[in-house]
Amino acid sequence: MSIEAFKSRVLPAKDKLYRFALRLLKDEEEAKDIVQEAMIRVWNKRAEMHTYLNMEAWCMRVVRNLSLDRLKSKQFNNSRLDVTYNLSAPAISPEERTEIDDTMENIHHFIAKLPEKQRQIIQLRDIEGFSYKEIGAILNLDANNVKVNLFRARKAVRENLLKINAYGLEAN
Repeated sequence: MSIEAFKSRVLPAKDKLYRFALRLLKDEEEAKDIVQEAMIRVWNKRAEMHTYLNMEAWCMRVVRNLSLDRLKSKQFNNSRLDVTYNLSAPAISPEERTEIDDTMENIHHFIAKLPEKQRQIIQLRDIEGFSYKEIGAILNLDANNVKVNLFRARKAVRENLLKINAYGLEAN
């Protein structure tokens, strides 16, 4: 693979790779390191690139494997991810903005509590926009398994949100 092909097939996925690594590692610097290491590995395997139909899915798999290895390593310091959501809109009142921020924080918290496979699938599908087939290729699962896990993940998040909302209504 030439430099031009690498730039056109691999580099456009860099931001998705970073977000996926960040979701798994919960550390910005670690995620940047993983993406950089993944890019090096992909470049070193450039002779095999013609065998991969979906380069982005293959790169996501490399990032996933590297991230999981990093999580397992003893050197990794698992620090808390401080996420801020930019939902500023001039028509939103401060009360509505606070409610949206609280809801997003709760969703993030509920996703973080999901089993790892469900957490990865919801990230890849709902945040990154991958198809079921692509997610299956990344996580080495069949499409039906991806659909079942995504359904369960969404259901768990929805049920937790409904519990909080029901509690909030009872408190008023």
